[in-house]
Amino acid sequence: MRTLTLESLTEPRVEALGAHIAGTLFPGAFLALFGGLGAGKTTFTRALAAALGISDAASPTFTIVQEHEGTLPLFHFDAYRLASADELYAIGFDDYLARAGVIIMEWCENVPEALPRERLELHLVGSGMEPRAATLAAYGARYETILETLEGFPA
Repeated sequence: MRTLTLESLTEPRVEALGAHIAGTLFPGAFLALFGGLGAGKTTFTRALAAALGISDAASPTFTIVQEHEGTLPLFHFDAYRLASADELYAIGFDDYLARAGVIIMEWCENVPEALPRERLELHLVGSGMEPRAATLAAYGARYETILETLEGFPA
């Protein structure tokens, strides 16, 4: 595992991070988002989706998953209301893992046992108008390559 911490992330920088990472993704990529309410998970996801050519990426809190067509298919999960990974598997989570799209999941702290071994984690800390901090953790060589592209991420 390799990590990278970014400090003083304003909302525009969270958006820039999402857009940057979108350009590094590949079919089958998995992004696991962690952080409290207002930490920037949905802001990051919307920016990433927009960079993939998707304009309507609202958080799927009540539907659990939303599918979007863009330059890569995006499967946007929100595990906020889930009590266990069993609920994910009941809606066909395995099928999504097997598809050639990108999975981005908010509230992964609720279903850590469902996360694939290889993934990119984004841990956001902060809320409101204050700048956030983000720690990215890469599990697997393809995700470590993504972190390398973030060295010296614009201040």
